[in-house]
Amino acid sequence: MSVYPEKLAEIIEDIQSITDPYEKSEVLIEYADQFREVPETVARRPFPEEHRVPFCESDAYVWVRQNPDGTLQFYFAVENPQGISAKAMAAILDESLSGQPPEVAAQISPDIVLKIFGQNISMGKGQGLMGMVGMVKNLALRYVSEDSRK
Repeated sequence: MSVYPEKLAEIIEDIQSITDPYEKSEVLIEYADQFREVPETVARRPFPEEHRVPFCESDAYVWVRQNPDGTLQFYFAVENPQGISAKAMAAILDESLSGQPPEVAAQISPDIVLKIFGQNISMGKGQGLMGMVGMVKNLALRYVSEDSRK
């Protein structure tokens, strides 16, 4: 069993406790509604390819900045206006990992996608969301390795 950062574990537990599929969809839509587009101070269109999430059907992008206290701040763009799942995932990752030390985001696993969205998620959508989680993890790992060299 994977160990998740505290805030992410709470979100996963809350979502998994919902047994009604309609209610679960509503909760994920609420997360998507909380999605905030990357500010222009971080990135402007057209977004650089190195920030594009591989395999994501919703054309998602991820950035990270280190705060003065060493914690990370994640930013996301989802270019597909119907990218509800990608927006929900971005909002969940932002809420649970922004403001945390790099080591926290570096320990997440793509298996959170199945825990949040369920086993019935389409292969294409699942790959894109797992790509988003993997990109967040890899960006965080850069800061973990940088900090360990200091």
